[in-house]
Amino acid sequence: MAILTCENLTKTFLSGESKVHAVRGANLAFDAGTFTAITGPSGSGKSTLLHMLGALETPTSGNIFFQDANLSKYNDNQLSVLRRRRFGFVFQAYNLVRELTAYENILLPVMLDKRTPDKAYIDKLVTMLEIGDRLHHLPGALSGGQQQRISIARALANKPAILFADEPTGNLDGKTGREVLSLLRQVGSEFGITLIMVTHDLAIAEQAERILTIVDGEIVRDTQEVAMR
Repeated sequence: MAILTCENLTKTFLSGESKVHAVRGANLAFDAGTFTAITGPSGSGKSTLLHMLGALETPTSGNIFFQDANLSKYNDNQLSVLRRRRFGFVFQAYNLVRELTAYENILLPVMLDKRTPDKAYIDKLVTMLEIGDRLHHLPGALSGGQQQRISIARALANKPAILFADEPTGNLDGKTGREVLSLLRQVGSEFGITLIMVTHDLAIAEQAERILTIVDGEIVRDTQEVAMR
């Protein structure tokens, strides 16, 4: 069953006097608990598509539905609550608060939402991501791979239905990137989280159940459609 869908989704930017069509009429459905990779050349529109699906950017036209709710009908406050409680985000930059410990960074989304952390759940995340011995370290004392694991735990702290990952392995070496991707898959499978990931690395993309290829703003290949033929 689809947890997230989009219909005729477009995004157009103005560059001087020219229009740049970053996304052209995307029609997609993502089933709950699945892992999809979005790939394509640099500047093809893959991150723009991901950001629209995650309600970080407003489409020029088209609709996005999360569990049958039309996000175009949401106001800014409703979108903020949705992103905070139902969506999680991991980026190429770790975006950790330097003055907070790893554990405080993980709990930050829950505390900002003025809710009580589920300690058993957080402990399980920490164990799965193998960061238990780094919780009291500041980000500056952690390696890139450790910081990305902390950012993944933070993104999952509020028990999101969907995790959006934009080049999550982009700043990591090959071995560390594969380890982080493996952990993402394990956590997604364990908690039934839908994973939607942007990557330029085809070897990383091939670890997903489904690959969308976008070129010049258009979805030119969807392995799910190919498999159904």
